Amino acid sequence: MKSAKKEGGFLKNLPYEKRKGLYGYGFIALWMVGTLIFFLYPLANSLMYSFMDVRPETGGMTGTWVGIDNYKYVFTEDQHYAKYLVSVLGETLWQTPLILIFSLFIAVILNQKFKGRTFARAVFFLPVIIATGPVYSIINGDISNSGASSAGQFSTMFSTDLMGELFQFIGIYGLSDNMQTMVETVSNNIFSIVWSTGIQILIFLAALQNIPVSAKEAAQMEGATAWEYFWKITLPYVSPMILANLIFTVIDSFTAPDNLVMGRVLDMQSDWKYGQAAAMAWVYFLIVLAAVGIITVIMNHFIYYEVD
Repeated sequence: MKSAKKEGGFLKNLPYEKRKGLYGYGFIALWMVGTLIFFLYPLANSLMYSFMDVRPETGGMTGTWVGIDNYKYVFTEDQHYAKYLVSVLGETLWQTPLILIFSLFIAVILNQKFKGRTFARAVFFLPVIIATGPVYSIINGDISNSGASSAGQFSTMFSTDLMGELFQFIGIYGLSDNMQTMVETVSNNIFSIVWSTGIQILIFLAALQNIPVSAKEAAQMEGATAWEYFWKITLPYVSPMILANLIFTVIDSFTAPDNLVMGRVLDMQSDWKYGQAAAMAWVYFLIVLAAVGIITVIMNHFIYYEVD
């Protein structure tokens, strides 16, 4: 009996809320140690490297302090970084709205009751599971890197110039160059856009399923049409998730496998130019952070927050 009282005596004397807090810290302790060792420490090292000329030597790395010379190199001497950065920002600017609109549209459909709904949901989430290099290469039309002997072995569904061929086939040449380029760009990337919507669809589905039944019943009693219900009920209730999906999509786009800026950073690292690579990565990180901050501030003015 005495030993039983001694066991856990310290925790038993604490208030219940503090005990729950200690249990929580115990569960995340390992994660906190891993974050400190495998994330925060390398992050601090990379920031330090961005101000140094780092060279690999036997037994480790040596560096000489060069100040902001690496950052000057990024913007004034490197011939590719600025061009790649503008390209990535441009692609993100037009792809993000399309991904959000498509994922919300599909989520609304998948939230309806119909036969095969579970299978349909699995199909749209499948890219998140099988987004491997060869599969992604096929979808982007990079057949040569997928292990195929010829592009003819694949369906024309994976062709990357469908709209251009369609325009030529039906004889449409009256579109302006800018309009035709925009249409072809969107159509050529339609598979990668669909491929990038799995997580967003799930988040929108969760938001749609949390719409109160009372709101649906009130809309039905007032005789609201489906169009009115979407704009007056659905969109306001899912608006917080629009912001979450917007931030997720922007970050996902900036870290995509085919991201030119990330590719340039890795190329510099492969050339043993760790200082310049670290400077490129930190400039890119600050731009992404600024973009997410601006988006959050702007979108907060259009989000409906339910007040109890």
